Amino acid sequence: MIATALITGCAGLPKDVNRPVSVALASPADTALGQLVMERRAADGARNPSGFLLLNGPQAAYGSRLALVDAAQRTLDIQYYAIHADTSTERLLLSVVDAARRGVRVRVLLDDFHSTGRDAQVMRLAFVPNIEMRMFNPLTGARASQLGRMLNVMTDFSRVQQRMHNKLFIADNAMGVTGGRNLGDAYFGHAETGNFVDLDVLAAGPVVQELSRSFDSYWNNERAYPVQALVTRQELDAMRAQLAPRDTGEHHGASPAQVEAGPNTGVLTATTPASGDAQDAAALQRARVWDQQPMQLAQARFTWAPAAVLADKPAKIPTDSNTAGASVADDTADSSQVTGSAAGAGRPDAAPVSEGVLSSPGAAAGVPVLQQVPPTATVAAGPPPMAFTTMPQTALPGPAQRLMPPRPGQATDATSSPRGSTPEPAQNTDTVVDGLLQLMGQARRDVLIVSPYFVPGPDMKKAFADARARGVRVRVLTNSLASNDAPIAHAGYARHRPDLLAMGVELFEMRSELPAELRGSLGSTGSMGSSGGRSKSDSESGGPGASRAMLHSKLLVLDGRLLAVGSMNLDIRSQRQNTEIALLIRSQALSARATGQIEAALKTAAWRVELDPTGNRLVWRAPEGSGRDDTTTEPDASVPLRLMLMLLGPLAPDHLL
Repeated sequence: MIATALITGCAGLPKDVNRPVSVALASPADTALGQLVMERRAADGARNPSGFLLLNGPQAAYGSRLALVDAAQRTLDIQYYAIHADTSTERLLLSVVDAARRGVRVRVLLDDFHSTGRDAQVMRLAFVPNIEMRMFNPLTGARASQLGRMLNVMTDFSRVQQRMHNKLFIADNAMGVTGGRNLGDAYFGHAETGNFVDLDVLAAGPVVQELSRSFDSYWNNERAYPVQALVTRQELDAMRAQLAPRDTGEHHGASPAQVEAGPNTGVLTATTPASGDAQDAAALQRARVWDQQPMQLAQARFTWAPAAVLADKPAKIPTDSNTAGASVADDTADSSQVTGSAAGAGRPDAAPVSEGVLSSPGAAAGVPVLQQVPPTATVAAGPPPMAFTTMPQTALPGPAQRLMPPRPGQATDATSSPRGSTPEPAQNTDTVVDGLLQLMGQARRDVLIVSPYFVPGPDMKKAFADARARGVRVRVLTNSLASNDAPIAHAGYARHRPDLLAMGVELFEMRSELPAELRGSLGSTGSMGSSGGRSKSDSESGGPGASRAMLHSKLLVLDGRLLAVGSMNLDIRSQRQNTEIALLIRSQALSARATGQIEAALKTAAWRVELDPTGNRLVWRAPEGSGRDDTTTEPDASVPLRLMLMLLGPLAPDHLL
């Protein structure tokens, strides 16, 4: 196996790949979802064109995606770091297949890292009519097992390290979901052994066109390979047959349904493991998932607010060479882009565009230059036919800058800023995380951070130190060693704890078991009903509510009025290696809602880390009402896990964690 992996790893990726260019729907207002957005905005008397709904429970997160699939009439654009072949994904993707059958154009863009073994079967979507699927930054070598994939580290270490971490789920370019969740049982509260605590946001209106703009830049990039260029249907069949004898009915702690394609149509259907016990377990698992209903989008209570999208460009991940089909901007553009919908001034209805630079008479730097392309049109591989001029090398021009609280002498609201006025110069920045650090630099009172993997590099530590010097309160909620699904990443955080505490940063580490009252909001196993009312938690109804909780939410709240939700962690990997996307929303109401949930978790679901009076030892203060005692060792973590942290932690570089 090692020899095979080394040989195939050196073989390289296919050349001269045909990548027909396609773009997001140009006229979302002509769809039912587009009409719904306009009706809801008018009914609410909103000044701002874009609306938002926090999806802080598994059922709301899952139901919103089901609802978007059911409501889509023209297009579905789906972009994820990981899509796991398990029960939750099965139902969702079967709905996607049904949408394709009724004529919806589906584009699925997936990072290639996890597409091995059982999860490789998700690639069967590429062989379903009306569905296109591309793999971003694919790896060469064995795909039948995770072990084979790991062997590629030996031959292509740099490519393995740099991944597309973005998450988008967009219907008809009118509504979309973004946030921290991937697709799989553990992200929707259905895994038996462990579930992720996560947060998404449902966006509606012109800001969704900016999310689609980012999607198109990745879809039409040379780093995105059509599945058919990487694997054949016959190879997927062979992998499935190879896995079948060893199928135990377990995946991510749950009983998945094996995804199988029909002989003629390629439509996904479900089969269950052969053994009686496994079949019963799979039936129970599927029954839980199948009971989840689509959200009633017409009843969703949107908060209408100014917003901006902060997105890394695909150029953040280097290519083997700049060949035909590469985005023109790869050589010249910085690696982040900022677009947005300022209060009272939405972006004109135009087709989002793929990344690149278009020379045009009269085009000023930083001003989008668009060319219309029919939403169903495709062209031969080569430079995209439409592009936008790159922003100046700054993360916060125009819309994003106007989201910040005004300084003395400035207008008090984004709506009162003169249309077309020039924003204040911003610092140079390259990535989404850099942009968020710059936003932190403008905070006056409070910075509240939730980051499951928290490995602060020099830039981040300086941002925290500067904030503390201005008297800004800085609080960070991250995983404890016991709740972290990647314990080695905890090592990078652990070595920085004394410095952060010494500068006055308040550190909180989430328990691996959440109290029942938090499971419906910050918790991973509770849920919000499809109509917005709270439903019984799984722990009350006999579901997997007692499973281990692992923090996966990624958000910032600045001064109680600016909320950032996205795919990014505050770590060096998100800053410099992975591509990320974030949605910035200026709303006191949404910020207060998120802050209330986080502060409840800080009080009753997290250990507070402090330095003892001597300043030489850490103390973990027990959460209120937990019945636990304070401790001076990593709480709830086993001795082998603490020993691993002690031995391997000093050897692991921050940028690889």
